[in-house]
Amino acid sequence: MREWHEEIKNRVEWIQRILKDAGAKGIVIGMSSGKDSNTVAALSKLATDNVLGVVMPCDSVETDKLDALRVAEQLGIKTVVVNLKDSFSALSQNLKEGMGGPLSLMASANIKPRLRMTTLYALAQEMGYLVAGTDNLSEAVMGYFTKWGDGSFDFCPISDLTATEVVELGKELGIPKEIIEKAPSAGLWEGQTDEGEMGISYQEIDTYIRLGIAKPDVIARIREVYHKTAHKRQLPYSYGTIDSPVLATL
Repeated sequence: MREWHEEIKNRVEWIQRILKDAGAKGIVIGMSSGKDSNTVAALSKLATDNVLGVVMPCDSVETDKLDALRVAEQLGIKTVVVNLKDSFSALSQNLKEGMGGPLSLMASANIKPRLRMTTLYALAQEMGYLVAGTDNLSEAVMGYFTKWGDGSFDFCPISDLTATEVVELGKELGIPKEIIEKAPSAGLWEGQTDEGEMGISYQEIDTYIRLGIAKPDVIARIREVYHKTAHKRQLPYSYGTIDSPVLATL
């Protein structure tokens, strides 16, 4: 039996150390209706009272916004709603005119998480806060996040947990059952789900990560995607280094 009580304590203390070292006043987090953001929000609230939840609908399902606001209220987190629909439409139209035609589905869909991260960092800089990440280990392994979108953050307290483990932790933190067990979706388009897009289930991914057990076709798929998305899990390629004798003394 995993000792979630002790893990929660350790993760909260870890967040507090990060805030102290950075001289940050609090935390900004993008609030959605899913397990990851709400679990991170709960941990953040335990670490500091200064948490701002940002709900950013962008042609999203109305119930997603309502679910996010409901959990934020339950956790006692102050929220703001920043509707990105017009920003997304304007940028999409400008790109269409510049390219002489519309973008592909994925290129267009990934604008949304990048607009959301721009919004979070603008608010964080204004308030002297840090941006909390909400990506779990299963998503990292599959490269299932948007580079410079939801893959950008100052810290992430669930990055070592599989999707299955995040559900368990979220339950321990009191996140409502209908939220924590909701079919994961990035909300990129109507009816979109994580598992539908990846082609395999989180249970299959998580079982392979933790136990090394999976059907041959699942293993092949995980390995293929893991290597293909390696660039998303490392810092950008840079020619040379910033090392110097002077920097070594810092």
